[in-house]
Amino acid sequence: MRVVGIRELKNRLSQYIRMVRGGEEIVVTDRGEVVAELRRPGRSWDEVPYPALHELARRGGARLGAPNRPDLYPALQRLVEDGEVERLLDSERGQR
Repeated sequence: MRVVGIRELKNRLSQYIRMVRGGEEIVVTDRGEVVAELRRPGRSWDEVPYPALHELARRGGARLGAPNRPDLYPALQRLVEDGEVERLLDSERGQR
């Protein structure tokens, strides 16, 4: 969630509308006080996970990141075979 002042919103309205179209939520402030929220229509706060965090972001106390996209993270390859870590630990510890 991005926080923006009225003057900044007015000067770059098209840019912020594109952000909202892309799914980002914008909180508008006037002299530090939250006065409006911009988000895509049809989504209520009741549908949002972690409502307390979103409330904090709405008040300007936190900034939410972009939604997670699993396609950005490649699958990791297995480094050791099953049971290999246990065998290594046993050989390191020896007889105790």
